Amino acid sequence: MRVRVVTLFPGMVSAGMGFGVCGRALSAGIAEVATVNPRDFARDPHRSVDDRPYGGGPGMVLKVEPWRDAIRAARADLPAGSRVAFLGPQGRRFDQAMAREMCSWPGLVLVSGRYEGFDERLVEAEADCEISLGDFVLSGGEVAALAVIDAVVRLLPGTLGDEGSAQADSFGGYLLDFPHYTRPEVLDDGRRVPAVLVEGNHEAIRRWRLKQALGRTQLRRPDLLEGRQLSAEELDLLGEFLAERGQVPGDD
Repeated sequence: MRVRVVTLFPGMVSAGMGFGVCGRALSAGIAEVATVNPRDFARDPHRSVDDRPYGGGPGMVLKVEPWRDAIRAARADLPAGSRVAFLGPQGRRFDQAMAREMCSWPGLVLVSGRYEGFDERLVEAEADCEISLGDFVLSGGEVAALAVIDAVVRLLPGTLGDEGSAQADSFGGYLLDFPHYTRPEVLDDGRRVPAVLVEGNHEAIRRWRLKQALGRTQLRRPDLLEGRQLSAEELDLLGEFLAERGQVPGDD
């Protein structure tokens, strides 16, 4: 997958791409990430990319012309069918389903805003979609761009050492992940790994993990379960999980 990030701070993006899963994917040619700086498309000697807002008010608004030309240059460098996503608080909430959807796109332009945001005419003309990480404020879109790239790239075939890892991630199938354990079996404070995980019964382990995933989701993110049609087994396991904690389905 090929990604272009339109940003005033390309160093923030390049620095964040050199580590871990993303770094390996870039080195292996599974993904390609580059930046485009709107200042390179500014038309005045000061390389201006923002100006005061019409109607007054604090802050500066990002200008149409340099950003439009940067976005179009980024899109032209990608395959046909690539899409332009603006990063900002007014967009669709980014989630795992959207990350999976993006994996099928041949290319992606992520537009990282700053200051008071974009001249609305730029968004109207150039955006295929708008993306928000959530209901909080960032100083700019670069951190959001890195988050989106990381979430998408790790789903691309060949990125992870074990292809089952992405399938078992939190939010796969509208469930949070089950708890994980490793050596030692008993800590110095006496806390132990659950017995089922060391007894070698693979079917019992499967059911335990599914029960924990269902139960954690019910307790911590019950909204996610609204997107999943629970099977008879899953309903039974969720009931067991809640009963073990003195709850019944429907309790807060």
